[in-house]
Amino acid sequence: MTLEYQLFPLGDQAITIELGHEISEEIHYKVQAIAAYFEHNQPDWLIDYTPAFTSFTLFYDAFCIYKQNEENQLPYRFVSTFLQRLLPTLLHVTTSKSRIVEIPVCYGGELGPDLNYVAEYNHLMPEEVINIHSGTDYLVYMLGFAPGFPYLGGMPEKIAAPRKQVPRLSVPARSVGIAGRQTGVYPIETPGGWQIIGQTPLELFKPNSNPPTLLKSGDLIRFIPIEYEQFSNWRTFA
Repeated sequence: MTLEYQLFPLGDQAITIELGHEISEEIHYKVQAIAAYFEHNQPDWLIDYTPAFTSFTLFYDAFCIYKQNEENQLPYRFVSTFLQRLLPTLLHVTTSKSRIVEIPVCYGGELGPDLNYVAEYNHLMPEEVINIHSGTDYLVYMLGFAPGFPYLGGMPEKIAAPRKQVPRLSVPARSVGIAGRQTGVYPIETPGGWQIIGQTPLELFKPNSNPPTLLKSGDLIRFIPIEYEQFSNWRTFA
């Protein structure tokens, strides 16, 4: 039987589970299954873990493993053996129940200065871009780049647009953008080269909250168009 994964060391206190080389929902669900297990079953040697598009990395305490390892295995071999026993059961998952998160967006105008460019690039009207962008459910594959920034899958190619040749020095927090065949939401103010088509009144990153991020890997996002007055009222009472 062909293995569905590969294991390899990442430095001297981490191990990566490589599940494939192409981004897909099937691999994403396997990553989610591994994450769910370690969220609820944390060995005392586990320091942290990081899910990604096609892999999952575990960071472990080598000294802790040395203390409890009766067979005197090297830490990497110890964790590798643990995973080889665990993964065959976890990786049979083919789907996962996703939480649906609705994100209101005010498109165009001063909040979406690049909406017209995205429309012209794709030979569409701005209203068509809005309808297409908000008519799709997007899967959150992972968070990264900035705290709470979602890497989304599922954007239709018909509204894809290239990054800006000269990135902005500052993109406002909560801006919704398009870059290539990806769309996402900037959780904090940061430089960036995405085409900004709108802004949400929701805060995606609250450092003093638990958890600090609104979204998590495995969520489904639905963008809901709102008018500027709704956006302003939302922000006033946020």
